[in-house]
Amino acid sequence: MTPRLDLIGIVTADMAASLAFYRRLGLDIPAGVEGEPHVETTLPGGLRVAWDTVETVRGIDPGWTPPQGGHRSALAFRCDGPAEVDKVYAELTAAGYASHLEPWDAFWGQRYAVVLDPDGNPTDLFAALPS
Repeated sequence: MTPRLDLIGIVTADMAASLAFYRRLGLDIPAGVEGEPHVETTLPGGLRVAWDTVETVRGIDPGWTPPQGGHRSALAFRCDGPAEVDKVYAELTAAGYASHLEPWDAFWGQRYAVVLDPDGNPTDLFAALPS
């Protein structure tokens, strides 16, 4: 069997805050799980996203420490168009989530913005620019 990507894991210091952020981005996360140490949801197409509390991760790997000085991965959410990138960015930052990069027209042909989730993970918003 060839390995296939099945799950993206997010370590969070505040499960409720992280789930609220990703719900705003359209992920269908079950209600009432905010106090759980591990939460999963399955996306259309079968890919799963899971959240684990810091305590859960340290229970598995006692030496785990959060990354310092930057990130090594990010989730990117495709929007229906450039105006939706601006709208979602404005909604998230108005709700108190930190902006990392305001919306701009990238040289590679996309409207792009980056907002930080409650744990400081970059979350990209993008849409193709009209040609």
